[in-house]
Amino acid sequence: MRRVMLFAAWIAVAATVLAAPLGASARFPELISLDPGFRPEGIAIGGGPTFYVGSIPTGAIYRGDLRTGEGEEIIPGAPGRAAIGVEYRHGLLFVAGGGTGKGFVYNVRSRSLLAEAQLAALPIDPATNPTFVNDVALARGGAYFTDSARPFLYRLDRGGVTRIPLTGDIVYQAGNNANGIEATRNGKTLIIVQTNVGKVFKVDPRSGRTDEITLSQPVVNGDGLLLDGRTLYVVQNRDNKVAVVRLDRRLESGTISMFLTDPDFDVPTTIDEFGKRLYAVNARFTTTPTPTTPYSVAQFRKVRGR
Repeated sequence: MRRVMLFAAWIAVAATVLAAPLGASARFPELISLDPGFRPEGIAIGGGPTFYVGSIPTGAIYRGDLRTGEGEEIIPGAPGRAAIGVEYRHGLLFVAGGGTGKGFVYNVRSRSLLAEAQLAALPIDPATNPTFVNDVALARGGAYFTDSARPFLYRLDRGGVTRIPLTGDIVYQAGNNANGIEATRNGKTLIIVQTNVGKVFKVDPRSGRTDEITLSQPVVNGDGLLLDGRTLYVVQNRDNKVAVVRLDRRLESGTISMFLTDPDFDVPTTIDEFGKRLYAVNARFTTTPTPTTPYSVAQFRKVRGR
């Protein structure tokens, strides 16, 4: 479709936006409130101290300021949309569409939908043939999406959608499977976490071959990922903690050095960084959602060393 072609041409030349360093006197709120009833899941930070959060049931996009905590909904929800994992690059926001089986791309400057692509093959039936497009990472001119219900990666680029079967070590089981995804700096390797069994894999983005990264202990309930050098942060949502994993150079093994916790955590799902600060979305999955349920983004700090 034309909009997919346009979006892919833009991301092919997009450059990574580096987080600005923290100033000694900078004061950022520890907890940032979102709109009541928003039901967030994914977070992306980019274009300075600006963050973007998506709404699970409506696909609405919220934009806020990490310095002040202020923000607003910039893209309203719409029927047939959802927002799970999100990723920002050069004014574009890439959104995993959950049970819709779709990927969405928004221009956050014009506040418009730029592309909508059917990633998971049709038909989709929640009972007999479900899909859950969960998270997204950018690498080498394409956007790669995980599917927690189907053993595929989806690549969205100038040629449209490519469905890449996951092979090798990963074995899909009942529950949520491939979830969070990150790309190495050179874009040659992807890293994904399998939520239900707590395993982490490196993935060849071309072939879909997976090789398990042997961890010192499982990261069950692993959700969002953040790769910082050879330090991998794994959000363990319902455990209200973030595992800090030190990876070896060949991405064959990883040692969990510590777990980060915070009193403000309430089922954190995804994570992003701004300088030395980390930010996690509180999805509050153990709280019954209502139109007035409060939601937030929690700030905490990176560990020393990389």
